[in-house]
Amino acid sequence: MNTAAPALTPTTRALAWCLHLLVVGLLALAAGRAVTGERPQAGWILAASVSCALAYAAGPVLPGVRGSRRTAALWLATVGVCWLVLLALTPDAVWVAFPLYFLQLHLLPRRAALAAVTVTAAAAVTGFAAHQQSFSPAMAIGPALGATVAVAVVWGYQALYRESEHRRRLIEELTATRADLAAAQHSAGVLAERDRLAGEIHDTLAQGLSSIQLLLRAAERALPQAPQTAARHVDQARQAAVDNLAEARRFVAALTPPALEGTTLTGALERLCTTTSARHPLTARFHLTGDPVPLATAHEVALLRIAQSALANTVSHAGATAADVTLGYLGAHVTLDVVDDGRGFDPTRLPVPDPETGGFGLAAMRGRAHALGGTLTIASAPGHGTTLAARLPLVPPTDKESEARP
Repeated sequence: MNTAAPALTPTTRALAWCLHLLVVGLLALAAGRAVTGERPQAGWILAASVSCALAYAAGPVLPGVRGSRRTAALWLATVGVCWLVLLALTPDAVWVAFPLYFLQLHLLPRRAALAAVTVTAAAAVTGFAAHQQSFSPAMAIGPALGATVAVAVVWGYQALYRESEHRRRLIEELTATRADLAAAQHSAGVLAERDRLAGEIHDTLAQGLSSIQLLLRAAERALPQAPQTAARHVDQARQAAVDNLAEARRFVAALTPPALEGTTLTGALERLCTTTSARHPLTARFHLTGDPVPLATAHEVALLRIAQSALANTVSHAGATAADVTLGYLGAHVTLDVVDDGRGFDPTRLPVPDPETGGFGLAAMRGRAHALGGTLTIASAPGHGTTLAARLPLVPPTDKESEARP
């Protein structure tokens, strides 16, 4: 009945109707006993009962009582005055004090409600004693006990309601938090998958297309003076396109790179060096140091992609005549070194990655190494070639180590 009152539920509506029926029933009882008992003030008692019932019935109907505590207090005062008049006429009105307790505790602030209940209980005891023309402690037990029960019930209900509301808010916050977390995880997954796709595209499709472009340019330069040489370059470009198509199909299906199917990482790197030497004016040599041990698929894929990207950069940018690829097994680590005799560059002046011109290779290689808890270093200087070194631990890092790694 006020702005601070909780919303009615089916249970609270049932309790409210029970309270209404109790008030009407007690008033009807007082009026009925007066009429059937042929009391001398039966007419006044009947009129007071009807007035009290009408005043009470106005409360649930008037909207002001529901929206304002001030209006609710005025309504309670009106009902209380009507009840006091009825109490002065008949002792049967003392029972109406019990539902009044609940109304006062529900509609008034805690301190005001406690004071109103105390006054109502005292009025009930006084009125009943006046009708009996005597007073005994037993007369005060009923109204006092009823007031105590009402206070305990209403305040207990309010405490349960507050706890229920607190839990409801916690559940809503938890639901919202879970939704936010799910959205954040989805976004993180999308970003991670985008990074993975970017790395795969750069190390497979982009490098393959770059190799095809170089071979077709070589074929174009060989025509028409050396048609056999041009035909050989075209055939190599066709084979590179076939390999690139196979990479694309396995890439879409998230399968192992075809270069690692049916062979070891050592065999795949040897084949990579052989293929690079056959297709481009670069002598690529493979070396193995240490005793090979089984590697996780993620380690093999990362090392193969790093080698592919490094050799592709050597072919496209270094102007080198020779490159050495060395796979080393050093205790708890595996290393990959790619050394060329090209023109070199200044590592502190790397071009900014650009979708049109490229420049994503070194970042992608570093990302692969860091994702497995490893490192990637580059040593180069203008006119002195380039050395790229990747170092991976044989045991993958834990989640906390991966998060802590820059």
